[in-house]
Amino acid sequence: MKSVIIILIISVVAVSCYKNGTTFYKTIDGFTQGTTYHIIFEQSDVNQSISNVSQEDIDSLLSCFDLSLSTYLPNSIISRINNNDTTVLVDDYFKIVFEKSYEVYNATDGAFDITVGPLVNLWGFGPDPGKETDTSKIDSLLQFVGMEKVKLSDKKIVKDFNGIFLDANAIAQGFSVDVICMYFEKKGISNYLVEIGGEIRSKGTKKNNEHWKVGIDKPYENNYFPGENLQVILQLEDCSLATSGNYRKFYEKDGMKYSHSIDPQKGYPVMNKLLSATIVAKDCMTADAYATACMIMGFKKSKEFIENHRELKAYFVYSGDSGEFKTWYSSGFEKLIWKEISE
Repeated sequence: MKSVIIILIISVVAVSCYKNGTTFYKTIDGFTQGTTYHIIFEQSDVNQSISNVSQEDIDSLLSCFDLSLSTYLPNSIISRINNNDTTVLVDDYFKIVFEKSYEVYNATDGAFDITVGPLVNLWGFGPDPGKETDTSKIDSLLQFVGMEKVKLSDKKIVKDFNGIFLDANAIAQGFSVDVICMYFEKKGISNYLVEIGGEIRSKGTKKNNEHWKVGIDKPYENNYFPGENLQVILQLEDCSLATSGNYRKFYEKDGMKYSHSIDPQKGYPVMNKLLSATIVAKDCMTADAYATACMIMGFKKSKEFIENHRELKAYFVYSGDSGEFKTWYSSGFEKLIWKEISE
């Protein structure tokens, strides 16, 4: 459910570490969840035994995470639940994501809903190929959508209907960022930036005590190259950021374009003026979920929502009456803006 629409503004060199006195900044790049990850973190000569982290460590951690929440792995916990395996017990990863999903579901009056899975699959954005859609099929699937129809009891998910299909992709990727960061905290690493598929969490500073800088792409249709056309560059410190948009992930059929953001209450891809929603929060899981919810709610409702939830900061790109790009950001977000890019 996520678009990779953020590029890290960091220096890339041939060697794997930056040296500044006795401090190294190590980079690890790889692939996970059908996308890429980029990690940079401080390492010290003095504390190498504490802070040393290898790519194998990161890949192992992400593989364990996928075994909990990836709908693309048939033996994952979430896939077994979707296949109505009543013997499966959830792990801590699943429990945390499920409880946060319920929280955001209630806060957004159902705009964010991980039971949207049957509709995601129907429209061709899930692990299974899409089918022919019509009003009757959509209506028949809506009976399986709604988080009030599932509950967690004694480490088991109880569903009102076997047809309920959970899809946590709009929140799990953000949480995978948090999982890596929690691992870093246990290793005593205090300066880092972790990015997976455009979802980001930072702490401290990069080399030379500079803020971490990231860019948000302009939401041009078919803009497949992150960083080529930036809307704004932000400087981050001790916060998380997630962006959701519809301009990269969609398909065309019979002259119509269908976005990957599915309204869980109506059953159809959303069509509104909001082109991308960037949310800044304390943790990346929260930012990820609310970025998706905003795309469902649209610009006007999302603006009102953010103004009533000051724990979140937002940057929206939306379409004006003449089709031009317009931006809005919430109170306090201006402190994060390092540079706005002109046309």
